[in-house]
This record gives sequence, structure tokens and C-alpha cells, in this order.
Amino acid sequence: MGVRVTHGALDHAELAARGLRPEALLDWSSNLNPFGPPPGVRTALAALDPAPYPDRSCLKLRAVLAARHGCDSAQILVGNGSNELIHLIPRALLHPGDLACVVAPTFGEYGYASQLAGLRVVEWRTHAENHFAVDCAATMREIRQQRPHMTWLCAPNNPTGVDVATEAILVLAEACGTHKGLLVLDRTYHAFVRGRETWTDQLHTLPSNVLLLHSLTKSYALAGLRVGYLIGATNLLARIADHQPTWSVNSAAQAAGLAALAARCRLCWCALATAGRHGQRSSNTAASSATARRSVCRSGCALLRVVVRKMHCCWKPGRNSYERPSIDGARHRLVGRQKYAGHGALSHCCPARHSCCPIQGPEHE
Repeated sequence: MGVRVTHGALDHAELAARGLRPEALLDWSSNLNPFGPPPGVRTALAALDPAPYPDRSCLKLRAVLAARHGCDSAQILVGNGSNELIHLIPRALLHPGDLACVVAPTFGEYGYASQLAGLRVVEWRTHAENHFAVDCAATMREIRQQRPHMTWLCAPNNPTGVDVATEAILVLAEACGTHKGLLVLDRTYHAFVRGRETWTDQLHTLPSNVLLLHSLTKSYALAGLRVGYLIGATNLLARIADHQPTWSVNSAAQAAGLAALAARCRLCWCALATAGRHGQRSSNTAASSATARRSVCRSGCALLRVVVRKMHCCWKPGRNSYERPSIDGARHRLVGRQKYAGHGALSHCCPARHSCCPIQGPEHE
């Protein structure tokens, strides 16, 4: 059995053992929209009747997601967060002893879930000297040589922030398909890619051996309710659904998901609200309010600039890790000087200012 993954977010039992109060800390380990969910989410939750059982098929939520992605609702499976789906996939589709390959460093649950399912796990690691860019030619060679039954790829990646071009993803999917291997592509952070023109990334037309993993947790700040979903071939989703517990996605999560999706693009919504609420500009920012609105709307990642500036802190890149310094002049404090260990660091920093790097400008130096 693999080593259990150490995640970000506050662990209340750990804090209690250290004599710390959660409300006295700033949590920088979670990659969430810092402005919270759309207002309609709280309204939907307040109106929710908790007595009935939830819709076990998530019919309404799947219909809305299918319309957004331009696919059939039967091609969508909703889960109790994307983490549930990550654990269901290898159990449902593979057999003990099968080979799973992980493009690393990345979210630790891919390897852990594969190990729990009895799979052999091999990592293909990217390197800091290349800014953790995925060498697609080398990855394709590994796929052809090792012929993995499943390949895990997170793009944009957590924790490095590196994205992979659509053309390269198509090539990798084709390479996996030559030996009937599966490609699981985690698109959780796609909403934060700079210059993104549409809500969907047009990858729902990929071959039938590809599963697209999505989450409403990040861009809509719904981590406490757990809402994730898969897009894929109906025959694969049916097999995965057979392993999913009944009523896995509760009524509150479904109601919140529908309310969030009913709002306009969450990142643009926050950008417009932020431009009004945070009118002050730091001394190193000469952009006008209107220019700031346009800039932030173009890149949801830039939302974190305001947070960083107002806390008067910075990220300091190390040789192979990033330290979290204490906050100068803030009334809160961080828990120690933690270094990224391959999990939960996307919203922190990346060395080459990749397309989804959330922190740009002087703070990034």
C-alpha cells in the first residue's frame, strides 16, 4: 500500500495538537479562488430542504455541464469532488498488476489511488532546469516503450503551473491508444489559464480512451462541498459509476454547483467586483482601474495579485522548492516555512511565469 498523501488545507486536529486556532492562520496551501463562491450559492444553500435524499444521478447538474461542454449528459459523471473520481478510475477500469504512469511532480493522489488499486506505478518526472515543462516527445517514447495501461497527466499541472498544448495532448492520447491504454487528463486548473476564450477547452472531442477530470472547487471556491466530474466515453463512465456509492454527491453540493454555473464566468465576476472593492493601488502599480479590470478579466490568475500586494509578502523560489515566508506586518501568521513537496502549490509560484502562473509582476521576482 502506498504512503498516504499529505495535502494542503488546515487540519484541525493537527492545529489543536499545536495549540493553534484555525481563524488565526492564513491558509496558503489551497488553490482556491480567494473571493469565494458566487452570491447565488449561499442563496441556494439557504433554500435547500435537507430532508429528501439527493438525486443519485445528478441529472440537472449533468445537463448544465453537458451544455457547457457541448457533449451529451451521458458523457458526464459527477463525483464527490474530483478526488473520489481519481480513486474510482483505477479500481473500475484496471486490474491489480497493471501499469500506471504518472507525469510528475504532480498531485499525489494519482499515484496513491493507483497503488491502492494494486497497480504498478512509474513516474516520469519533469525537471526544474527545464521549468518543469513536459517533454512530450520523451513522454511519447516512454508510452510506446512501457505501454502503460493508464497514464495520468495534469494540465495545467499542480504544483508546477505548467500547461500542455492541445496538439501535444492529442499526440499523447494517440500514443496511449495504440496499445489500448487510457489517458486521464486532469483539467481542474484550466479555468485559470491566461487568455482562455471559452468556458470549455474543446477537449471533449478527444478519442474514447481519454478521460477528462474537472472540478468546480477551484474557480468557484466550493472545496467544502466537494463537486467534481468526469467527461468520457459512456461505456467507461458506466463502469466507473458501478463502483461509486449511491448518493455520493449530496444535495447541497448539487445545489451549489447549479447556482455557481448559473453565474457568469466566476473569475470575470470576481475581477469586476475586485476592481471596485480594491481601488487602492500599490506604489509599483500605475495601471488605471479600467485597465486593471480588463487585465484581470483576461487572466483569472491575476486575481491573486491583489491578495499578495495587500499582505506585503512575496514568494522566494528555491533551487527545487518554494518557501513560504512569514507575512510582514500582517496580523495573521503562517504555519512555519513549508516547502512544496509536490502537492497543492499551483497558486503559489512557478519559475518561468507559465501561462497559468497566478503571480506576476514585481512580487514574483
